[in-house]
Amino acid sequence: MRKYSIILFLLSFISTFGQKNIEISKVWVADNGDGTYKNPILYADYSDPDVIRVGEDYYMTASSFNCVPGLPILHSKDMVNWELVNYALQKQLPLDVFNKPQHGNGVWAPCIRFHNNEYYIYYPDPDYGIYMVKAKEPKGVWSNPVLVKEGKGLIDPTPLWDNDGKVYLAYAFAGSRAGIKSLLVVCTMNKEGTVANDDDVLIIDGHFDESTIEGPKFYKYNGYYYIFAPAGGVATGWQTVLRSKNIYGPYQKKKVMEQGKTTINGPHQGAWVQTQTGEDWFFHFQDKGAYGRIVHLQPMKWINDWPIIGNDDDGNGIGEPVATYKKPNVGKEYSIFTPFESDEFNKPKLGLQWQWHANKQVYWGFPSTLGHYTMYCRPMPEGSINLYDVPNLLLQKFPAEEFKATTKITFNARFDGEKTGLLIMGLDYSYLNVKMNNGELYLSQVICENADKLGEEKEGESIKLKSNTIYLQVKIRKGGICDFFYSENGEKFKPIGSSFVAKEGKWIGAKIGFLALRNGTINDAGSVDIDWFRINKLNI
Repeated sequence: MRKYSIILFLLSFISTFGQKNIEISKVWVADNGDGTYKNPILYADYSDPDVIRVGEDYYMTASSFNCVPGLPILHSKDMVNWELVNYALQKQLPLDVFNKPQHGNGVWAPCIRFHNNEYYIYYPDPDYGIYMVKAKEPKGVWSNPVLVKEGKGLIDPTPLWDNDGKVYLAYAFAGSRAGIKSLLVVCTMNKEGTVANDDDVLIIDGHFDESTIEGPKFYKYNGYYYIFAPAGGVATGWQTVLRSKNIYGPYQKKKVMEQGKTTINGPHQGAWVQTQTGEDWFFHFQDKGAYGRIVHLQPMKWINDWPIIGNDDDGNGIGEPVATYKKPNVGKEYSIFTPFESDEFNKPKLGLQWQWHANKQVYWGFPSTLGHYTMYCRPMPEGSINLYDVPNLLLQKFPAEEFKATTKITFNARFDGEKTGLLIMGLDYSYLNVKMNNGELYLSQVICENADKLGEEKEGESIKLKSNTIYLQVKIRKGGICDFFYSENGEKFKPIGSSFVAKEGKWIGAKIGFLALRNGTINDAGSVDIDWFRINKLNI
């Protein structure tokens, strides 16, 4: 009996400490488990995805705008199953700017590359210029940003290290800052890739039939220089490819993927990746409104030195997105894996799924090994009338079209007016508001429309709570329809408030998470202990 107990203990120890903690999403898994996958491979807002392969490993990064930490690093072994493993940007510069929410600003479409045994990410800030960060190990610490090319409206950078040792940078323009758009240009860089020269050459003017051409990705293949570039707009566009034998052109162009008869709107902007077995694949996004820009994976083939992305079922030479397909051949089979969504808050480090709306300040909150994450009630920013200007919102992306999110919190309010709650955040937002009034805790639903346009919050009927420990829940149905519930025992949940339709933020999808606020500054603050947060399958 004693021997049997020892074996059980060892198995438990190995399970707990000797293996990776793997969580499979209960709401969206792209791997069908039968050698095929379904799109999207990530039903979450990883906007403007870029992907590279290094050996047997695949790495993805994406736009993060004002959300911090920024520049997410995802890792995969098979291009279908992904894990969020790091962020390349722990704080955004300049600090005095990004210590406050900068909706729609910050990190726009990045480009990740591997050169000379180092990982590089070039990313644009449309108000400052093109930055670069690098690392020896993508899961480790990345360098501080270097401003490679200064200038308002310079976006979507993509470097190319040529065979002759020369280094180039292609990029586009944001009309809102630059005053010009629908143009792609190329300039040279120094060998270190840290300085872009002022020798820019126009590659294409898209005003004629490639409107809003942007998001270039630079490659050299089979004797051609290729620039993959989306055109036609975020929600409605297509994928164009340019090619030339000369780096400066003239470039030929071809439309290689479009929506066609599919339901995948605006299929474009992403990355061409070749597997270790020689297969070609393309990552792109689809704009899904409140759900953000979700990530798809398409098969790709070459015909007469032109890529065709997706399936060309009608034979017009232009691919269309696939819904399901055979998984990429990477030489091996790998287990199903999905990014983390739920969080038990049992580790002395905040889960990577969580981001703030600005650079984090130390007094916003702390993880611990006590089994919860503690947020402190911070003063509302001076002059703000709603949550749009609040930096200390702890949020994560929507993980699927339909899901249920439940949390257990204990609100240790110290002063009247302090509040916390479960939040659905976007240009419109709604949250379950747990607030202290006259020494008692009350629960209500708050809705704010047009928060970016100084919309005012509207509060529903308040319910007096018996305890400071409460369970909050929101169910999200197709179309982003949100219904809120609460429970004081964790078993029976009661509806509260009215249905709310989630809305995207500024260039990002709607997000879900927590707030902890108060009015005015004193020498102390109440707090909320977030015991756990769980994403589960929706059951109406």
